[in-house]
Amino acid sequence: MIKTIVDKIAQRVRLGYLTAFIILLITYIVSFIATQNVMRQARLVNHSSEVVHRLENIVSYVTQSESEARGYLITSRQDLKYRYFQRKASADSAMSTLRLMTYDNPPQNRELDTLSGLMGEKFSWIERQFGTFDSAHIISKGILDAAEQGILRMNRVEDYALKMETQERQLWIHQDAQFTRYSNLIRIFNIVSLVVAILFTIYSLLTFNKENKEKQEANAEADSYRKQLELQVKKLEAMNQELIELREIEKFASTGRIARTIAHEVRNPLTNINLATEQLSHEMPATPEVSLLLEMISRNSKRINQLINDLLSATRKSELSLERAYLNELLDHSLEYAMDRIELKHIRVKKNYVADECPVMVDVPKIELAFLNIIVNAIESMEDHGLLVISTSLKNDRCQVAISDTGKGIDKAQMDRLFEPYYTTKERGTGLGLTHTQNIILAHSASISVESESGKGTTMTLSFERAPALTEAPFPAH
Repeated sequence: MIKTIVDKIAQRVRLGYLTAFIILLITYIVSFIATQNVMRQARLVNHSSEVVHRLENIVSYVTQSESEARGYLITSRQDLKYRYFQRKASADSAMSTLRLMTYDNPPQNRELDTLSGLMGEKFSWIERQFGTFDSAHIISKGILDAAEQGILRMNRVEDYALKMETQERQLWIHQDAQFTRYSNLIRIFNIVSLVVAILFTIYSLLTFNKENKEKQEANAEADSYRKQLELQVKKLEAMNQELIELREIEKFASTGRIARTIAHEVRNPLTNINLATEQLSHEMPATPEVSLLLEMISRNSKRINQLINDLLSATRKSELSLERAYLNELLDHSLEYAMDRIELKHIRVKKNYVADECPVMVDVPKIELAFLNIIVNAIESMEDHGLLVISTSLKNDRCQVAISDTGKGIDKAQMDRLFEPYYTTKERGTGLGLTHTQNIILAHSASISVESESGKGTTMTLSFERAPALTEAPFPAH
């Protein structure tokens, strides 16, 4: 039944989404087309305005050049002649710009050719007057008689430019009308779209109110199933974690039994070797060769015995002297012991300590040694300028410590053998540090887990049972 209700609601929701999508798609397409037309018309309007502006500039430059030429003919001032050629160059430049703006409009290009020809005639006439004036340095009767012709030439330039401006203004008025029409179309379409959207919203609200009750009931039942499932998942996770911890304890116990067996089996023949070596040292002549060989046997025998002692120490259940301590302080002490390594490799240390200091019952020297082993491993796995993050937290009434590094990480094959005695990836490691650390953690009825990704670093998480609150503190917390 719930599935039927949910499918029904989902079908209507999909229909609503489809309708909304179609409306939005149509709205977008029409708005896009209209907007493109509006932008095109706006560009045309701006183009026409710019063309008119350039034409006005050309007329202005030609007029100014004529004024500068007359001033030169009257006063003989060379700066006026120089300014004439500047105005002429400006007019030519404006004409070139105008040609670029209208390169795709052949009629306009033909008009510009005509205007350019009139300007050329005007400038040529002025420069001929310059030639006549410069040869005699007086305003001759010929120059005065030609003044009327210069006025006519200027009027022809102005009239033709005015004609082109009038054509562009008429084109501008037409384009502006088109622009207004498209703007009105967009406005009308937006109003229609808004009305449709309002109607569709009202329909959606009515449909939602009609089916909301059934949906709420279905959601309530689904939430009930989900909570039950989450509860079962949490139980399975807890059982799985307990199973992992039991397996680690059993694995460690098996390792201890094997270590004790090996120690027993090795020490007996090792004792015989030591006794035989001592006897030989008394009976054989004391030559340098004999002394060297006996010393070699004795030295390696002691080394084997020390390795056995280290193995037994790492796998034998620790005898604890418990006292109340605080995780934050324990971690700070362990960090102090590793500070020389941290400074040598320029490691950055970041502390994320929980406000609650997490009191625990621990053997302080041993737990600090365990923390130190993990911190040293993290430092050695990183290159210079790495980041060491130490965090404490309180979860489910257990105090947790997470020590993370940005080192090379641990692959799957190495992870499976991480706490095995004598397994190490270091060039000079003995492979007993983490075994000893695990021994200390398990002896405290705590747990240790490792998360790592090759090339991205490693995080070791330790979980301790929180010490009960003191009814009367025998000593200050700090």
